[in-house]
Amino acid sequence: MKLNSQLQKNTVMDTTEIKGNWDEQKGKLKQKFAKLTDNNLLFSEGNKEGILGKLQGILGKTKEELHTIIEGL
Repeated sequence: MKLNSQLQKNTVMDTTEIKGNWDEQKGKLKQKFAKLTDNNLLFSEGNKEGILGKLQGILGKTKEELHTIIEGL
């Protein structure tokens, strides 16, 4: 029960962190990859995997590569 509660906190924290920083990160991604549009970078809560999948298709990068790119912004 405690582990499940911790996982829920981590998921909420990750989503909150992404949502809070996403406007800044998406601007940097658009500068780095000119072919990205605002529609490509729409973030909705609980759709982290969906946006990563979309970016994988557009940029031809793996999820690991995308995580590295986003963390480096």
